[in-house]
Amino acid sequence: MIELDLFPTLEIGWLNGWILVCLFYLIYGVFLMTFPKAVRAKLFYYDRFSWSKKQRVFYAIGKVSVLFYLVLIIFSPIKIGTVVFMPGIILFLLGLVGFIIALSNFKNMPPNHPTIKGLYRISRHPQIHMLFISGLGICIAIGSWLALFILIISKYFSHYRTIAEEEACLKQYGDLYRAYMKRVPRYFQFKTYLK
Repeated sequence: MIELDLFPTLEIGWLNGWILVCLFYLIYGVFLMTFPKAVRAKLFYYDRFSWSKKQRVFYAIGKVSVLFYLVLIIFSPIKIGTVVFMPGIILFLLGLVGFIIALSNFKNMPPNHPTIKGLYRISRHPQIHMLFISGLGICIAIGSWLALFILIISKYFSHYRTIAEEEACLKQYGDLYRAYMKRVPRYFQFKTYLK
């Protein structure tokens, strides 16, 4: 059985969860530098003015919960040599590789076209889901139920940001995106891909 602690021991150390966070964002940042400027703009453009009040509030709550999550994992030691270490690292790496693949799919689409190829054929938001899988791996590698709980809360609130992004894509791409939404689920459903 995988043993997770409700409250991890918080300490400053070289072998804490911050290593995995830094590794993730270092690889992400280096890969992002290979993107053309127009594609980077498309990746980070959010029309938050059209979001409802609920979407904005939930987005802010999600950001605060991510901040708590980051503080918790930065000061939590990785449980090297325990039963939780390898499953956590495997999930972390799976999420990281999937995130880079999803970014690559995004990068290779024309800027005036929605991304609908690669992992985007099985999920409308594979970057967000792969980021969650990496975060889940970190929670397991540090052995913390609290970090997992906070991650799930942030995922719940990010759902509303996802809906707002889809509404923006519908405005921008119209029927092309509407048809894509009918074909591809918001969350992963492999049976859709296998048809």
